[in-house]
Amino acid sequence: MAFHGFSSSGQHGQPMAEINTTPLVDVMLVLLVVFMITAPLFHQAVGIDLPKTVATQDKPQEKVLHLTLARDGSVALDGQAISQTALGVQLKAASAGNPELQLQADQATPYQAVAAVMALVQQAGVNRIAFVTQPLEH
Repeated sequence: MAFHGFSSSGQHGQPMAEINTTPLVDVMLVLLVVFMITAPLFHQAVGIDLPKTVATQDKPQEKVLHLTLARDGSVALDGQAISQTALGVQLKAASAGNPELQLQADQATPYQAVAAVMALVQQAGVNRIAFVTQPLEH
C-alpha cells in the first residue's frame, strides 16, 4: 500500500518511501518499561528458617565385581581363579543385587575369549559392564 503526500494543489505526487518508525519506538519503550517493572517480581523469594538436623541419607553401597581375563584364557573373579562354568553360577547369584562388573582383559587376549566371557556375563543377568584400561604413557 502506497501512501501519498498531501499537496495544496490537489495533485498526486510520488509515493512516500520512508517508513515511520515512531510508533515502533513508542511500543518498544513501553514494553521496556513494563519488563523493567515486572522483572524483579519474578525473583521474589520467601525467607524461611530451615531446621537443622544431624541425620544424613544413607547411600546404598554398590557391589562391584572385578573379572580378570588373562591371555591364556584363565578367568579370575575378585582375585580368585574360577572356571567359566562356575563363573556363570557365581554371576547369576550376584546379579540379584544389580552389581557393576569391571572387566579387565590382557591386551594379548583374543577377542573371541573376551566375547565369550561377555556373553556369559549377559546370560547371567549382569547389566552393567565397565572395561578397565590403562592410560597411555607418552
